[in-house]
Amino acid sequence: MSGLLPSSIGSPGSLGALCGAAAGIGFLHTMIGVDHYVPFIALGRARRWTLGRTLAVTALCGVGHVLGSLLLGTIGLGLGLALGRLQAVEARRGDLANLILIGFGLAYAAWGIWRVRRDRRHEHLHQHADGTRHSHAHHHRAEHAHPHADPTRHATVVWTLFIVFAFGPCEALIPLLAAAASAGGPAAAGLVSLPFAAATIATMLGAVALGRAGAKLAVPAAAERYAHAFAGLALTASGLAVRYLGL
Repeated sequence: MSGLLPSSIGSPGSLGALCGAAAGIGFLHTMIGVDHYVPFIALGRARRWTLGRTLAVTALCGVGHVLGSLLLGTIGLGLGLALGRLQAVEARRGDLANLILIGFGLAYAAWGIWRVRRDRRHEHLHQHADGTRHSHAHHHRAEHAHPHADPTRHATVVWTLFIVFAFGPCEALIPLLAAAASAGGPAAAGLVSLPFAAATIATMLGAVALGRAGAKLAVPAAAERYAHAFAGLALTASGLAVRYLGL
């Protein structure tokens, strides 16, 4: 590796240690941050996404999550901005992403509750011209569904999640980039970002796959009709946990 790197990067040993630390930090920051996987587990379960689709959405959002901080760090360090100033911008981005996640979760939970109420089985009484009467039961969802009017279509949900994660900061990435750039220049910063990104996205995928399997076993069949409401509450709870508990 040393033959491929500029001489300013420093020793391969120190660079390797920094890359190893970046991978470890990427893993830890993802596992601690429940918002990195709970939304995908909850929505994938509620919307009955396949495992492949759930992981594809997770990977898309993971890439957006890492790239957002990487671009900010690269531009900021290139302009010579102080680390503290970059971290302040990251904090504001994090607040915005968190508010979007909480708001989306509340809206989705409200839609889920409305959906349950709308789909309740109920009776209609009909009176005919000859004076006879009869009643029948039906569900509004089955008989009056308007799929094109659904504001929670797949694309809407996916792109809302992507925006949340693109704005959501990788708090540990910019200090890593600054340390690597200080020690070895832009090439070192670029190399250090790779194991961090790989560890972050891989951990998101692994946590979602395991959590999805667990959720499938834990949720009783009787609660399926409330799946969307529970998913919205899970999104809201994960956003609140990050905002107030620092998870």
